[in-house]
Amino acid sequence: MAAERPQADWRQLPESELLEMRIRDLGLRIEGSALQGMIERLYQELAANGLAFRPPCYLADEWLCPDKVPIIGIPFYLADRRLKRLEQKIMYEVEGGTERRCMQLLRHECGHAINYAYEFFKRSRWRQLFGRFSQRYSDNYAYRPYSRRFVSHLTDHYAQSHPDEDFAETFAVWLTPGSAWREKYRTWPVIKKLRYVDRAMSKIGDSPPKVIATERHVPWSAARMTSTLGSFYERRQRVLGTEFRGYYDDSLRELFSRRPDEPNVCKAAHLLRENRRLIVDNVTRWTGHRKYDIHQWVNRLAARCNEMRLYGAPDKAESIVGLTALLTALASNTYPETRRP
Repeated sequence: MAAERPQADWRQLPESELLEMRIRDLGLRIEGSALQGMIERLYQELAANGLAFRPPCYLADEWLCPDKVPIIGIPFYLADRRLKRLEQKIMYEVEGGTERRCMQLLRHECGHAINYAYEFFKRSRWRQLFGRFSQRYSDNYAYRPYSRRFVSHLTDHYAQSHPDEDFAETFAVWLTPGSAWREKYRTWPVIKKLRYVDRAMSKIGDSPPKVIATERHVPWSAARMTSTLGSFYERRQRVLGTEFRGYYDDSLRELFSRRPDEPNVCKAAHLLRENRRLIVDNVTRWTGHRKYDIHQWVNRLAARCNEMRLYGAPDKAESIVGLTALLTALASNTYPETRRP
């Protein structure tokens, strides 16, 4: 049974007891947290561009804007420093954990909200530029890294995943102070989309939205989540902790071909764990996979290296290059030419 504790003392609990807390009992609020200042900054950017619309925000289980509902969901763990540290420890990264990244995501979700509030997705010109809003979402999507038909905002080419995401990313670039989008994209085909957003926003002004979010539209609110923190992370780990597909033992043997009786050798598992952070950073940068996935894969490879009793040269540079190349190939072959949405 979930622990019942006063809201004031959970930040001092040992981690094992904290994980037994129900999320709704944490009493998390945007008001008074670092999020409040960033949301106010978003509203100031909207005002600076002549927009009266202010999308409401609430604490959810992840970043989201409910389908066709103009409201922004922000992960609840961003409302508290200890929960951010817990997220980092368990999932290896905090999506929106820095001010810069949080503002990027807020602008992106604001793009969704304004699209839904004024129903731009129903307009013929919107469909001509961005595509069919009814297009099916996919767990994975193919993208062209160097395409100039899409803006570059989030680092995972997210604009290419769906027409709705394309609009949200285009809006985010348009809204970002100092983005210099007119100059940066002036020779790119995507400039047509940016000019469309610029014209569309100038026509909105202080006109009221066609759609307004209400309490019944708010899904997965942290204020109503009865699951414990421990259960929340167990579910996320099951979803994100995908298994390898295919065989990689031959690759490990080729990479770690030294014998244990040779001079200057060490266990391959030790090399993996010693260089884990640098390898994970490099692989996630070039493949776009979540850090959690790559960490899990490093753990599995290390365990397999132990089982196979593999050894390698302790040269750090050579090890990092080889391991990074192997993991990059594995990640790409597991999800060929795809990226998470």
